[in-house]
Amino acid sequence: MADSGSSSRGLNAKRGRKRHIRFKEADTSADANADVDAPNIKSSSSVSYVAPSPVHVTGARSTSVRMETQKDLEALAVKLNPAVGYYDPTPLATMEFWGQSQEATIGFLRQAEIKHGRVAMAAFIGFITGSNGIVWPWDLTTSGISFADIAAAGGPGDQFDALPTVAKLQILGLVGLLEIWSESNYAQAQSGNAHYMRGGKPGVMPSFAPLRDSGLGQPPLDLFDPFGFSKNASPEKKEKGLLMEINNGRLAQIGIMGFVAESKVPGSVPVLSGLGIKPYAGEPMAFFSPSDQLPYVDIMSNFHI
Repeated sequence: MADSGSSSRGLNAKRGRKRHIRFKEADTSADANADVDAPNIKSSSSVSYVAPSPVHVTGARSTSVRMETQKDLEALAVKLNPAVGYYDPTPLATMEFWGQSQEATIGFLRQAEIKHGRVAMAAFIGFITGSNGIVWPWDLTTSGISFADIAAAGGPGDQFDALPTVAKLQILGLVGLLEIWSESNYAQAQSGNAHYMRGGKPGVMPSFAPLRDSGLGQPPLDLFDPFGFSKNASPEKKEKGLLMEINNGRLAQIGIMGFVAESKVPGSVPVLSGLGIKPYAGEPMAFFSPSDQLPYVDIMSNFHI
C-alpha cells in the first residue's frame, strides 16, 4: 500500500512539472511576442502573433489620406499663377508648428489660407452692399429693429457696432459650432476625408448628414454645395474651381483689408480715395464694442499696443 501511494504521488508530481513547463514555455513565448510589432514572428515554441483585422467604422466613407509637401506647394503655385510661381518670403512652410511634422504644418497653412479666403470673399461683398445701403427689407429682431435701422448707423464698421449684443453672440456661437464641426475627426471621416493635419484635403467642410440622420433633422442643407450642383462635376472641373477659389480668396483678402484701412485712415489707400468710403472711428479688429454690456469688453476696448 505504501509503495502504491508513493508511486501515485510521484506520477502526479511528474505531471504537475510537465504542466508547469508547458505554461512557462507558453508565457515566455507570449512575452517575447508582446515586444514584436511585425506579424507572424515565431518564437522557439512555435507560438505566433497574428495581427488583428482592421476595424471599419460603419457608415464612414473610405478616407483618402495624403500629406502635402513643399514640392506640392511649388507645383500648386505654378498652377495658380505661372507668372509668379512659388514665392514664400517667410520660413513658415519649412517650420514644424506645435511639434508636428512639416507636412502637418503645410496642411495647417493650406487650410488657413482657404478658410480666410472664403471669409474675405464674403466680407468683401458685405462691405460693398453695406456701403451702398443694400439691406434686407424686414426686421432684424423681434423688438422691431430693422436692417434699414442698422444700415443708417453709418459705414460697415459702424453698422456692425450697432448690432444688438445678442445678435453678435449668435454670430459668434454659430461660427464656433461650424469650427467645431469642421475640426471634428468624426465629421471628416463621415465625409470621406481626414483632418487637414493628418493627410486630409484642406478646405473640406464636412456634410451635416450625420446630424440629420441622427434624428435631429438639422441643419437641412450643407454649408458646402447645399443644392448639390458640384456633386457630379468632373475631377478636372473641381480642381479648376478650387484654383479659382484660392486666387479669388487671395485677392479678396487684399481687397477687404484695403477697405478697412481706407475707412479707418482716409487716404491711406489712394486707389480707393474718392469712392465715398465712410470713415470709421471704432476698432476694426474688435468683435465687441463699448456699447456691448459684457464683462471685460470695456477693458479690452481701452487696450492699445
